[in-house]
Amino acid sequence: MHLTIRQLKVFEAVATHLSFTKAAEELYLSQPAVSMQIKQLEENVGLPLFEKLGKKIHLTEAGMELHHYGRSIFKQLDEMEEVLESMKGLSRGRLDIAVASTVNYFAPRALGAFSRRYPGISLSLEVTNRESLMRMLEQNVKDLVLMGQPPEDIDLISEPFMDNPLVIIAPPDHPLAKEKNISLERIAEETFLMREAGSGTQLAMSRFFQSKGLEIQKGMEMTRNEAIKQAVRAGLGLGIVSVHTIELEVESGRLVVLDVEDFPIRRKWFMVHRNGKRLSPSARAFRDFLLGDGVQESLALAGGAPSILSSVLSLDEVK
Repeated sequence: MHLTIRQLKVFEAVATHLSFTKAAEELYLSQPAVSMQIKQLEENVGLPLFEKLGKKIHLTEAGMELHHYGRSIFKQLDEMEEVLESMKGLSRGRLDIAVASTVNYFAPRALGAFSRRYPGISLSLEVTNRESLMRMLEQNVKDLVLMGQPPEDIDLISEPFMDNPLVIIAPPDHPLAKEKNISLERIAEETFLMREAGSGTQLAMSRFFQSKGLEIQKGMEMTRNEAIKQAVRAGLGLGIVSVHTIELEVESGRLVVLDVEDFPIRRKWFMVHRNGKRLSPSARAFRDFLLGDGVQESLALAGGAPSILSSVLSLDEVK
């Protein structure tokens, strides 16, 4: 079988968009030129790579296999280029990471601080839910993933890099807002707004109350922390969120953190990648950055560590 990098690059664009038109726009080619490259590639492979059903095109079984290997090939080529560039000094490169939605409150600060240190490295950030992160880890398509508790059914390397306490939030006029050391039995009488099933926060919340032999009253289920915060402010229930997501709301008095026994729930954020994955120089630099002084440097970009985080951790130590 004989195929060219150019043909494979055109195929990857069509396979990603499932559109000859969008692939042509991305590659700055005419649509007939894209069609010709795909036709030549199919002749070289000896199998059809796409099939048309109605007005849409789909990958055939052979196309899906080629798409899988094509991504790996281009990933290897990118790594090769980065390794060669790193021999000249880490002045160029690319970092492609994905983060859980809660981590996104910190990730831009971290990438900003990292970019100041390594201005020649281009950055790509994707924010998504836990289910998508697990799929990315299975497919090994990102340099690094930043998330809460890593899955146990995938062979991974995971390293904690930052505390991520979970706290209970309420509107400032809630009857429990000024209470101290509220019992878990009392708090379990309240209605809780939930993250979607399978999210790291929801899993941690469920495990915590189950370990205490308590069952909480579940209200609406939401897919975004912002939605939960807005619903809590509207008086629709209490929420359990990462302390990193509520800095502005607490400082402005729009939300309060309830003083509940055994809270905050102690969690960590982890930096994760597949076991055996060869990290690019850029990914290794970012890993070393976060595990070194990168967290403090990132928080300093926003004027220092959030006061709400300091107060929550201090309260926990008093308990």
